[in-house]
Amino acid sequence: MASDCEPALNQAESRNPTLERYLGALREAKNDSEQFAALLLVTKAVKAGDIDAKTRRRIFDAVGFTFPNRLLTTKEAPDGCPDHVLRALGVALLACFCSDPELAAHPQVLNKIPILSTFLTARGDPDDAARRSMIDDTYQCLTAVAGTPRGPRHLIAGGTVSALCQAYLGHGYGFDQALALLVGLLAAAETQCWKEAEPDLLAVLRGLSEDFQKAEDASKFELCQLLPLFLPPTTVPSECLRDLQAGLARILGSKLSSWQRNPALKLAARLAHACGSDWIPAGSSGSKFLALLVNLACVEVRLALEETGTEVKEDVVTACYALMELGIQECTRCEQSLLKEPQKVQLVSIMKEAIGAVIHYLQQVGPEKQKEPFVFASVRILGAWLAEETSSLRKEVCQLLPFLVRYAKTLYEEAEEANDLSQQVATLAISPTTPGPTWPGDALRLLLPGWCHLTVEDGPREILIKEGAPSLLCKYFLQQWELTSPGHDTSVLPDSVEIGLQTCCHIFLNLVVTAPGLIKRDACFTSLMNTLMTSLPALVQQQGRLLLAANVATLGLLMARLLSTSPALQGTPASRGFFAAAILFLSQSHVARATPGSDQAVLALSPDYEGVWADLQELWFLGMQAFTGCVPLLPWLAPAALRSRWPQELLQLLGSVSPNSVKPEMVAAYQGVLVELARANRLCREAMRLQAVPSGLPGARNRRDTSPESACFPSDCTPLPSWCLALIPTPA
Repeated sequence: MASDCEPALNQAESRNPTLERYLGALREAKNDSEQFAALLLVTKAVKAGDIDAKTRRRIFDAVGFTFPNRLLTTKEAPDGCPDHVLRALGVALLACFCSDPELAAHPQVLNKIPILSTFLTARGDPDDAARRSMIDDTYQCLTAVAGTPRGPRHLIAGGTVSALCQAYLGHGYGFDQALALLVGLLAAAETQCWKEAEPDLLAVLRGLSEDFQKAEDASKFELCQLLPLFLPPTTVPSECLRDLQAGLARILGSKLSSWQRNPALKLAARLAHACGSDWIPAGSSGSKFLALLVNLACVEVRLALEETGTEVKEDVVTACYALMELGIQECTRCEQSLLKEPQKVQLVSIMKEAIGAVIHYLQQVGPEKQKEPFVFASVRILGAWLAEETSSLRKEVCQLLPFLVRYAKTLYEEAEEANDLSQQVATLAISPTTPGPTWPGDALRLLLPGWCHLTVEDGPREILIKEGAPSLLCKYFLQQWELTSPGHDTSVLPDSVEIGLQTCCHIFLNLVVTAPGLIKRDACFTSLMNTLMTSLPALVQQQGRLLLAANVATLGLLMARLLSTSPALQGTPASRGFFAAAILFLSQSHVARATPGSDQAVLALSPDYEGVWADLQELWFLGMQAFTGCVPLLPWLAPAALRSRWPQELLQLLGSVSPNSVKPEMVAAYQGVLVELARANRLCREAMRLQAVPSGLPGARNRRDTSPESACFPSDCTPLPSWCLALIPTPA
């Protein structure tokens, strides 16, 4: 065994005999002075040339951590020796040790992070060679720690991020190394960095943005690559946005090669992702800049996707997708848009050509590529386009629909991979930033708005039905609904979940109207109806969810007309609970409101409905019509409505307000319900007739009537006005 080791040792000694001699002196040192002298010699020998891992480990075995620890923390230096020399020696030894990844993660190194961080901002002679050497060694130590699995977390906790920011802003020796290490830490743990050192990082962002705005040389292209990493997860300071936009406008307005233009497009995409269009100034200059951005993005997409055989720069094209999405949003914005109408028309035409290229690309995607992030990004931009525009490229879209259904189904069935793809898309397109709410985690949610439009049209709807989209949508709705059910914290759910549920309801409403036979024969809609019935009673009681309740109630009422023969709707507890909740939704929309200077109230929206009525009113009227249609199909429904006192309270409400305050469409909706209830049930007719006759007068209800419904008859009431009496049907 000894003979096997001796050649290696002899080889090491022959390679660096001086180091071996100094290590021997270090091992034989009897006091601090001798150990200090030997350490100086070892350090000198180490800096004189490269050493391998085995030699480095032998140095550590000879030195250990105890003496370097004392060098770093000592406050008393020998006479004639500057304080920083001892610290420099300690740092040099740590830098040597940290070259070994195992030692870089050693607790004795990690607990030195706060001390090492202070060295980065310590004042001293900038021309002192020993101080410069110590700073270099400090960066070497910190960089080595950052390269270990848990290193970034330890550096952030040790205050390194703030120290690096201050070192960079001070522009002292090694400030470029500070920036490089900051970039690495932000890439590895962005959220934690901003949480621990937001003010310092914002100061760096301000400095970089100002440098970017002023740069006239090639450094502006390097800054394009750095700046996305320094954009905060919260609000970007306005002065930074101003500088960044000005710098980008100068770059993109010039004739550039692709290596110069692409980083600028990616920075612009990152800003669009973080700030929407808020970073672009209003006025002529802003509109021209936005038009230029979208135009360049569309050209880049077409060049990349239309030419076969060329390698697609997926990160650049995905960034261009983000800019196209910004263009779509601005072209569809009616108020305070940055774009003028002629610009919108021009950009829509340009984006149409780029979307055509995206469709062409997706048509070539085989099953082996469906899980690639770039395909997900391409489906995303197509979904954003279809959400606003389905009339153009109709033939191409219809040809692609089978692929889109299969793609959405594949990712739905592998939901975790879909979420991972969303993360990868955000990284691919923009930066290592955690995706925000604009990057939903499943492909189906991206396609819902477009499919909502397409289900209105005969051709696309038939394709979607043939490919099994309704069944997929039912499964998706039920899965997403589970996230909002009791036992789940709905306060942490992203808004996109509820928006997705509402959009699903709109698609189902389209199918109920245009394909009623599908609702009757496909078993998935029976499951959907059961879920709607069991869910609505709790939903209507929840604050802030009125719009979703309106969608569920209206969809359920329309489906109930088609599924009226189903056993689940024959007066079961679930069906009674659903219709009671639907009546609650329909009956609470309007109230009598007093008006100043008048002795008669007016019919007005109730406070809960006022803020959402613009989005709600179509559903409400459709729900009233659907409820009316259910009454003759479900014999138990009219008595149930009577027990709820809805018809009585409705007549009382109408009798208490000015006729002029009730719009004709409201009269028609209310009259439709009252007429059907009266036609369907004798007790309803009697209750409505007696509503106009105070007790004690001829025609008052028979006190001997002891049926359950008789308890709902009015015992005393104010006579109804003639216009209101006209709503009550005359008994046959």
